[in-house]
Amino acid sequence: MSTEPNAFEHFLQRHDEAAWAQVVNELLPLTHEVDRNATQIWFAFFPLALLRALEAADDSAQLAQKLLLQGKYYLKDQIDTSHTFLYGHRFWPEVKQAVSAHADSFKSTNNAPLTDQIRVVARTVAAARKVDESLLVGITAVACMTIAQVGLAAFKRTPGAGALDKRELRRAPEDVLRARAQDDSQGLFGFLRTTDRRWTVVWNEHEPTARFKMIEGQEVASAAATDKRDWSQVEPRCTINEGPIPVQCRSASCGTCWVGVLGGAEKLSDVAPRERKAMRLFGYIDTDEPRPIIRLACQAQGGGAVSIVIPPWNGVFGKYLRAQQAEQEQPQSATVEAGA
Repeated sequence: MSTEPNAFEHFLQRHDEAAWAQVVNELLPLTHEVDRNATQIWFAFFPLALLRALEAADDSAQLAQKLLLQGKYYLKDQIDTSHTFLYGHRFWPEVKQAVSAHADSFKSTNNAPLTDQIRVVARTVAAARKVDESLLVGITAVACMTIAQVGLAAFKRTPGAGALDKRELRRAPEDVLRARAQDDSQGLFGFLRTTDRRWTVVWNEHEPTARFKMIEGQEVASAAATDKRDWSQVEPRCTINEGPIPVQCRSASCGTCWVGVLGGAEKLSDVAPRERKAMRLFGYIDTDEPRPIIRLACQAQGGGAVSIVIPPWNGVFGKYLRAQQAEQEQPQSATVEAGA
């Protein structure tokens, strides 16, 4: 069987990181609130630029070591599971089938923008499932980016099954949003409490036991360490007695403890200059927002209940990718100057 990219794969390959960022931005207003943050977080978890750098390297393993990459950073190893934190994951079997069919029927003469194509597929699945189209937009974009990173053949090879139990499948998007917005009751005289208020941090919305308590003003990573279960048996990046969030330095120097904030970003402390500088160095996010949806758990301090998701990997690649981009732009600048 031929492994040559088909027309849709060629079309996707014409979209670089910046083009994908624009696609996501255009789709966000059309994405249901329940998956608006989740979709942005997923694309931050699986940056195309990092994959392309690894593919272009003479020795990808050596580059991964240089960038201190740990965990599962290849999307090809988690095609059906990378997006379980999206509400739209419950529609993954149908979305995967519909996107595969779209890719098979795609013609090279199709000049429709990728945004429009994602909407068409989402609308098709929504009609079949009799649900709001906005619930399918984010997960359909994820499916297309997955093909861009792993190829259509690999995308089709996995089973495509969802990973949610019947209880989760019954939850309406409004139920999820309501749970994310709800703060813990502090008791009858809770309004008098200040530093001793305690908030729940949920780190896996599908698992009732995946939560811990955080004291007012406490860093999320420190609060996670109160969960004394041995998470190192589940996630090798975790250490004994440090909780479910991988953490090494607690000083914004290693990047191990980065998390995505599904709900409650506004309840965390503002990003301090040290965290902002570190996040750019790691390559996780580059934004001036005071309370973004990607944070370092060792720096973000709690002021209310939050729902987070833990990435399956970590590394330090921002500086490397910026240097690569500068090298690519330098010959273009020289050409322009020569022709001036």
